[in-house]
Amino acid sequence: MVFALVGLVVLALLGAVHRYLWRRFVGDTTAPGSALRRAGTVAAFVLPLLSVGAMTSGRVGAPFWLQQVLAWPGFLWLACLLYLTLALLVGEVVRPLLLRGLARRDGRPGTAESGTASGAPAGLPDEPRPLAGELVPSGSAGAPTRSEAVTRTAANPVTEPETEPTATAPAASAEAPAPAPAAVAEAPAPATDSQAQAPGPSRRLFVSRVVGGAAAAAGLATVGYGTYGVLRGPSVRRVSVPLAKLPRSAHGFRIAVVSDIHIGPILGRAHTRRIVDTINATSPDLVAVVGDLVDGSVADLGSAAEPLAALRARHGSYFVTGNHEYFSGAEQWVDHVRELGLIPLENARVEIGGFDLAGVNDIAGETEGQGPDFGRALGDRDRGRAAVLLAHQPVVIHDAVEHGVDLQLSGHTHGGQLWPGNLLAGLANPTVDGLERYGDTQLFVSRGAGAWGPPVRVGAPSDITVVELASRQA
Repeated sequence: MVFALVGLVVLALLGAVHRYLWRRFVGDTTAPGSALRRAGTVAAFVLPLLSVGAMTSGRVGAPFWLQQVLAWPGFLWLACLLYLTLALLVGEVVRPLLLRGLARRDGRPGTAESGTASGAPAGLPDEPRPLAGELVPSGSAGAPTRSEAVTRTAANPVTEPETEPTATAPAASAEAPAPAPAAVAEAPAPATDSQAQAPGPSRRLFVSRVVGGAAAAAGLATVGYGTYGVLRGPSVRRVSVPLAKLPRSAHGFRIAVVSDIHIGPILGRAHTRRIVDTINATSPDLVAVVGDLVDGSVADLGSAAEPLAALRARHGSYFVTGNHEYFSGAEQWVDHVRELGLIPLENARVEIGGFDLAGVNDIAGETEGQGPDFGRALGDRDRGRAAVLLAHQPVVIHDAVEHGVDLQLSGHTHGGQLWPGNLLAGLANPTVDGLERYGDTQLFVSRGAGAWGPPVRVGAPSDITVVELASRQA
């Protein structure tokens, strides 16, 4: 029941956001019945359907080729939806300022600045003006008085054919008003067909197009840059972590930490190969793959993970599960990575020169009876030795503190992946990115080497981190 309500709320929110985008990008900038409006309306229905298909196709067991077809447009549109909406919200602040600026530039109605009788700027009329030569009803607010007509006639004389004056011709008659040459003088030249049929856009339409175009450019450019960052591959950063219990012999020990690779319908074998090459280039002493390796089954993605067999480290490569492994068949993936040469640490511990390396299953495994077991991984160890723990989610840091862990290496947060997602990630995780201390335990959280959902990162570039252990005795 709760999940159904959450689903309805999410669908309602998506519908409202798409309606808003349609209004600003299509309804406010295109003419009713035009080809552009029809195309924009179709896109407003098709794009969210692609996104829903991309998010659900893997869960419902759709063929892998269909998942790949839906993934690129569906997930990319989610990123576009976020940044187009944010750009339009900024535009809501700019819109009234532009309208006010245009009105001030062109002058108020009836002022000398306007340049026209209506006060509308040239090419940007706010209200339609009377057609040329249209008669104004007598007594109306806009009807000229006789004195005004005479004044206009004097200012704009009309040349009449020369005639012989007669003595009987009266100069003026109070009962019979004179013809109105002023009306003839005031009538402008007839408008051409193109002028009559193609009036300039109003101020509001002009501003809507300017704001919409700027928002589209900003939003799409942001998504494009974020996509390029993911496809280019992760960068390397280095962190030195001093450990009080680490012996001098282990000073300078280097652990290449990689998390959240997310091999899937979008990021495949080439993505895995880039990551392996980047890790090997750092010449680490040990490789730690800290969960969320895949988004899919071994049958679909086993070959895409095969480059992991080329990882090289003096003390080997180790793996712990993340929550996405339990969506993808964790037991099969544990067996597969073992075949590729990685050593799974399923609530287990090994002794490596100078410190203990432990690993626990992800808490998502609790639904399958395979959750983290800190007692099994750390309960009987010598607490006089330094301990490094591999755990996918940072939230288990309090268990690590309780069991005397010196350093916990985690991922899961992606550093927020899409700004301002880091603010939301901070609500659910003690640390979103980087190194922090909790009592006598230090926690390092990697931003991850891949991306989940949209292959886009904004404000949280992907990384592989070389954690160098430092002995305080050295």
